[in-house]
Amino acid sequence: MELPTKSALSLFEEFKNFAFKGNVIDLAVGVIIGGAFGKIVSSMVDNLIMPVVGVILPGNNGYEKWAITVGEKTIPYGKFLGDIVSFLILALALFIFIVKFLGWIMKSKAAEAAAEPAPTKDQELLTEIRDLLKQQSH
Repeated sequence: MELPTKSALSLFEEFKNFAFKGNVIDLAVGVIIGGAFGKIVSSMVDNLIMPVVGVILPGNNGYEKWAITVGEKTIPYGKFLGDIVSFLILALALFIFIVKFLGWIMKSKAAEAAAEPAPTKDQELLTEIRDLLKQQSH
C-alpha cells in the first residue's frame, strides 16, 4: 500500500512536470500577448473606426441610436450592428496579423532551414575520397 505522503509528492511531481514544460509556458505567454493585442485592436475599432462609421451613416447620433419601436417596446439594433462591424474589423485585423504576417515569417524561416548549407572543405575532400574508393572497387 502506497503512503499518502508519497502519493501527494508523486502528484506534485507530475503537476510540476506538466506546469513547467516549455509548451505550457509558451501557451501562457501567447494568451497574454493575444489579450494585449486584442485590446489594441478593440481600441482602434472602438475609438477610430466606429466613430468614422457613425459620422458616415445617417441619423442624429450615428448608428448607436438606431432602434425599432414595436408597441411600447424599443429594440436597439444599431448598437448590435456596430458590434457586428466591430467584430468583422477585429477578425480581419487578426487574420492579417496571424495568417498573413506570421505565416510569411514562418515560411521564410522554413525556407532558411530547408536551404542546405554549402559543404565545408573537409566534406568536399571526404566526398572526393569516397568517389575515388568507389571507382577503385569497380
